[in-house]
Amino acid sequence: MSTPAADGFRMPPEWDRHERTWMAWPGPNFTFGEEGGETLAEARTAWAAVARAVRRYEPVTVVAGPGQLTGARALLGDDIDLVERPLNDAWMRDIGPTFLTDGNGNLAATDWVFNGWGAQEWARWEHDEKIAEQVSALAGARRYATPLVNEGGGIHIDGEGTVLLTETVQLDPGRNPGRSQEEVEAEIHAHLGTTKAIWLPRGLAADYGQFGTRGHVDIVAAFARPGVVMVHTQPNPDHPDHAICNEIVKLLRASTDARGRELEVVEIPAPTVIEEHGELVDYSYINHYLCNDGVVLCAFDDPRDEEAAALFRRLFPGRTVTLVDARTIFAAGGGIHCITQQQPSA
Repeated sequence: MSTPAADGFRMPPEWDRHERTWMAWPGPNFTFGEEGGETLAEARTAWAAVARAVRRYEPVTVVAGPGQLTGARALLGDDIDLVERPLNDAWMRDIGPTFLTDGNGNLAATDWVFNGWGAQEWARWEHDEKIAEQVSALAGARRYATPLVNEGGGIHIDGEGTVLLTETVQLDPGRNPGRSQEEVEAEIHAHLGTTKAIWLPRGLAADYGQFGTRGHVDIVAAFARPGVVMVHTQPNPDHPDHAICNEIVKLLRASTDARGRELEVVEIPAPTVIEEHGELVDYSYINHYLCNDGVVLCAFDDPRDEEAAALFRRLFPGRTVTLVDARTIFAAGGGIHCITQQQPSA
């Protein structure tokens, strides 16, 4: 059986040019509540704000559930494309395909198995498990299916062979029971075109709550360019993430990438808010989205928002940084990166 890597395909880094961005529209479910409810309405407003921010830089296609196109159009405006497909949830990063290119103008996609973030008891995925195949077809991409359970939020690559993973995600017994670390790595490399994995021991504390992913890397660490990795840090010593982040920073500083370089680690301090309604939050600026000439950055109405924006402007010169309030998205279990999926220019 051929694999993307064997056929010359690889996942380009997010900072490469995009053809478009794919998103999914929130519908009534366990996460957002019933149609007509306040929580679902707030989610749709938040998703629409992200879609419109991305649309300033590149085309956007939003997948919406049956009967939801009219309501989505009213919030999204006329210059965002809409397609109708059955959905369970609205996290395109995790349910959508991971797009690949071969440098010769051809587009492919890895279709991971999606099982509700490790078969969590509240999750339903009979529609979402088919979205990657459907989006691949809509994009005209050659599809490669893998038996590995994985989500787009569980990987981050540098475009030069290195991938960041988390032990509590890809090695989760609810996702890939019985698979060894070596087996998982081999399957990841075959379907991303990577050659070296750097494993983080775990994710942020709040990501292990009811709607958590059990440690997605895209809220913890992300490459800014080859050899440079941004890491979420928690300055508050009373927060459980303080120790976790210190451990991850130490690990990354001691790591080398696929080309043998020592990594330059850029610490991105967490927002000052650590609780909402008595619940621990994992607000993070790492969960940003790069689009053509722009950065769409999570904002939290927090004193550190502008500090983070300044850091991103230095890290991504030539890109316009747009802050979008992400508190509603985080309340549902993710951030801006989690609801977007890039289709690279082939």
